[in-house]
Amino acid sequence: MDVAWVRRQFPVTERMVFLNNAAESPLNLPVRRRLDEYLDRAAWSPDKRPPARHPIRPLLSRLLGGESDDYALVTSTGVGLGLAAAGYAWAPGDNVVVPAEEHWNNTFPWLALRARGVDVRLVQLEADQRLDPARVAARVDGRTRMVAVAAVRHLTGFRSDLRRLADIAHDRGALFVVDGVQAAGVVPLNVEEDGIDVLACAGFKWLLGMHGTGFVYVRKGVWDRIHPILPGMFAAEDNLHELRWLPNAQRYETGSLAYALFYAWTAGLEMILDIGVPAIHARVLGLTSRLIEGLRTRGLTVVTPAAHPEERSAIVTFTAVSPDANRAIHARLSDMSIGISLRAGQCRVSPAFYNNEEEIDRLLDALG
Repeated sequence: MDVAWVRRQFPVTERMVFLNNAAESPLNLPVRRRLDEYLDRAAWSPDKRPPARHPIRPLLSRLLGGESDDYALVTSTGVGLGLAAAGYAWAPGDNVVVPAEEHWNNTFPWLALRARGVDVRLVQLEADQRLDPARVAARVDGRTRMVAVAAVRHLTGFRSDLRRLADIAHDRGALFVVDGVQAAGVVPLNVEEDGIDVLACAGFKWLLGMHGTGFVYVRKGVWDRIHPILPGMFAAEDNLHELRWLPNAQRYETGSLAYALFYAWTAGLEMILDIGVPAIHARVLGLTSRLIEGLRTRGLTVVTPAAHPEERSAIVTFTAVSPDANRAIHARLSDMSIGISLRAGQCRVSPAFYNNEEEIDRLLDALG
């Protein structure tokens, strides 16, 4: 990976040390150029604007596996997970198994099912913030219809054992639903190898898109179990007398999208494919290893489970003596143009492949 070239594609590197990529990816130049191209066409020849829907799906398929027909375009992770939750034919007494303290997007759609008589079973984490698949298995039974987990947990960066969790779900005939927003584009993720039935993701984090872009992957064999709930003009054949769903995942799409943003997003996906997720993953593991060692040297507590490389991602969460101390750290770093996040009263750092070792050292030096 040519890190110097990569850094030139991200103008944010000229203004600040941005280590908050788990919140959002800063706009990069290839995406900006493609966005400007679309806007120019929309201004001068709107009848000749480039297609925005169809180029995305093959790129997602190359990056994440499956067929391009398995991908529906949506605006966010929450919409994709909401389609899966609301589109299933739940019966009173059915249950869904979800780890505790997931992101809101992988919690609220399931909690809403309680109004339909569904038992929402929350699996507690270990003391070290790891998700033990054995605990998930203990909550799954013959009435479990879905097991829904984050591929990477947003609070700590813990990376779940998706294949093992998929086997637990499938052994009981349940669907395996994954929130992939903190994983896609930065850690290895493949819908077929990982046994995923539904994968929902937004584009504005590690996939180098912008807010308003996203997708939901739905495996072909699942289309008859998750019913489209908001059919629009792109979901079915052009027949105003009979509803004939399209023979692909487009049946889950509704109306118009922010076409300019989806067209621009293709450049971000192409960059990831050109560099390769394995190279990106190796890069962020090197940066986070440097960060973890430096935090421990300074006496700070690393909250992220870091003992096993296969459980790590691009997110490292740490804490000082109290939430107030963490807020003070966050404010001091912000004043020094070093961007991190506060999540649940703790400090979360998330370097991307364009960050470098000098920026990690600047953060550590600022901590004192």
